[in-house]
Amino acid sequence: MIHLSAISKGFGARTLLQEVTWQLGPGDRVGLCGPNGAGKTTLLKMMAGSEDPDTGRVVKPNGLTVGYLPQDGLVHSGRTVVDEVKCGQQQVLDLKREMHSLEHQLGDASVPAADHPRLLERYSEAQEAFERQDGYALDQRVDTILRGLGFAKEDGKRQCHTFSGGWQMRIALATLLLGRPNLLLLDEPTNHLDLEARNWLETYLAEYPHAVILVSHDRFFLDAVVTRITEISLKTLTDYPGTYSTYISERDARLARLREAKRRQDDEIARVRQFVNRFRYQATKAAQVQSRLKMLSKIVPIEVPPERKVVHFKFPKCRKSGRSVITLAGASKAYNTTAVLRPFELLIERGSRIALVGPNGSGKSTLMRLLAGVESPDTGSRTEGHQFTMQYFAQDEASRLEPTLTVHDTLVAGAPLDAVPAIRNILGAFLFSEDDVYKRVGVLSGGERTRLAVARMLLHPANTLLLDEPTNHLDIDSTDVLLEALMAFDGTLIFVSHDRYFVDRLATQIIEVGQGEALVYPGTYEEFCWNRTQRVAINKMSTTRPIKQSTQKVTGRTKVADQKRAPADARKRRRLAADARKRQQRSVEAQHRRVTAIEQKINDREAALKKLEVTMSQPDFYKEPKSANTLVAEHQALMWEIGDLMHEWEALQNTSESKRK
Repeated sequence: MIHLSAISKGFGARTLLQEVTWQLGPGDRVGLCGPNGAGKTTLLKMMAGSEDPDTGRVVKPNGLTVGYLPQDGLVHSGRTVVDEVKCGQQQVLDLKREMHSLEHQLGDASVPAADHPRLLERYSEAQEAFERQDGYALDQRVDTILRGLGFAKEDGKRQCHTFSGGWQMRIALATLLLGRPNLLLLDEPTNHLDLEARNWLETYLAEYPHAVILVSHDRFFLDAVVTRITEISLKTLTDYPGTYSTYISERDARLARLREAKRRQDDEIARVRQFVNRFRYQATKAAQVQSRLKMLSKIVPIEVPPERKVVHFKFPKCRKSGRSVITLAGASKAYNTTAVLRPFELLIERGSRIALVGPNGSGKSTLMRLLAGVESPDTGSRTEGHQFTMQYFAQDEASRLEPTLTVHDTLVAGAPLDAVPAIRNILGAFLFSEDDVYKRVGVLSGGERTRLAVARMLLHPANTLLLDEPTNHLDIDSTDVLLEALMAFDGTLIFVSHDRYFVDRLATQIIEVGQGEALVYPGTYEEFCWNRTQRVAINKMSTTRPIKQSTQKVTGRTKVADQKRAPADARKRRRLAADARKRQQRSVEAQHRRVTAIEQKINDREAALKKLEVTMSQPDFYKEPKSANTLVAEHQALMWEIGDLMHEWEALQNTSESKRK
């Protein structure tokens, strides 16, 4: 597929790759990993052909098609979304235009009949080529890809320039996926995707028939897609078969072996040098000294990557809030004529870890602003609980940093005194090291500003955190630092993140935002996905499918036989109809019994839930944490069971109504 032959690449005095030989096979799905600045993006550009190696060659077979998605910087204009996505299929579009032209010529009376055989032959060739390139399914494939990446149906007719930068990258990704190149190079493809779009993309790439190389900081995405990890480190490439999780364990074991080999080599070198220094000036040992000096000159030092600093950070202590943290009563929000959130009720309790999920544009950030008090609801009210102290991280938090301050001064300003000694460690955890801490905020990139804004927020004491996409520009190591700190946080947490691993580890409650509603689901994101899958399955089962009746043409020879069979057929039809009515009656009665049984179960579970809530509302409920946690878990289990029973009850009611119709 593609072969790197002894390539080297550097910038100034820094060497990224040195005489690297590496190969990619057809159908391989490779995750490219390594520390920031190791050369991942540079390697993708060399394979895409937009950069050349200093030495060596990138060998590609004839006819290889390569699709490259950079991290950012792509802007589309002058076309609608559908036309832009299709523009990569120029050959198919040309064939379609030619076929239409040939059809008009064949239907044109002014075209001589003698030309028709030639036109028909060319039309047959064009049609065969069009079908071979899957041209008849082009519109369907475009619609599937755009819907999968989060575009609404009406977005296809909008002009590309009306979309923001994140959606521009989605348009570029859709164009690449439609083209199905032999080699797909994706540099951080999930940066601008929500959870729904990420889930769709990981399924699409897992079934992609050609080779894929991708860079991603989403470990869950890597685990679901890749079959091999290639690490860029120490100016070379090292392959690890398997998923990202397998790579982590094997990499750590390899580094341990490498450090042990380095230690043994250093001990041996020290022993030889000690011998040389001791006997350098003794004539009787001259030959042995020279032999050992030659041996030292031939030793190739083992290179070991520097050990990664394991930074542990804890939030500063803050007094506890009351049990009720934030209450929204009858709250709604609309912009112009668009109702983002219709009137709803929401109670956030102390200790909750809530993830807001839903497609981009569904209203997650709007709900976050309502909870933070940055915006007021159009109707209803927002109430803060006792001793409520909040830190709010908005999507545009990075733009609020003072551009004239240095990175270090930005964190020092307003930080508690006991947190000041840890500032350099925190900056290191968020990839600010050495002289980086003295850079002015005004010269930082967008990703660096976001990391600095997250680090600054972690220093201020609060018992409630509201985080709107804090992981967008963080690499895996920095995300782990934030994740560990949030898992140890004993306050209330409400967050939006498109990192599935981050959501899975943190959330104990899910709020699904969309279509003007905010629906609460107790449990983890995995449980939420399972519950949604079950709901979809139940809805499909309850949908009745019309039965197509086939019609047969009656010929003259069969009329007499049909007339003789008519009385017998009529009796048979009546008998079958009676049997069908009996079966339907039994089915209705069984369904009625099932509905009654479910209603009884719901009543029983709701009564048990009410008892639990009375117990949980007692002032001393949390004095015994162990028993309190058991009751909270029981409360969540009952909520899930009631939800499932309600969905089943609704499905049965819909089926009953369909049968009555």
